[in-house]
Amino acid sequence: MTRTTRIALLALTAMASLSLGACAHEVGSDGWCANLRDKPKGDWSASEATNYARYCLFK
Repeated sequence: MTRTTRIALLALTAMASLSLGACAHEVGSDGWCANLRDKPKGDWSASEATNYARYCLFK
């Protein structure tokens, strides 16, 4: 792989990571609560469960 190809691949990976991160709802927002409500409870992390209780149940 040439140096130019590596740099282009790295740039593409960085842009993809940034664009995916921008789509996530902020913890505690209405969208975040709705997404977690639809997610199976067995797939929640301990942090997600704590934040859901704090921001979605006890507003």
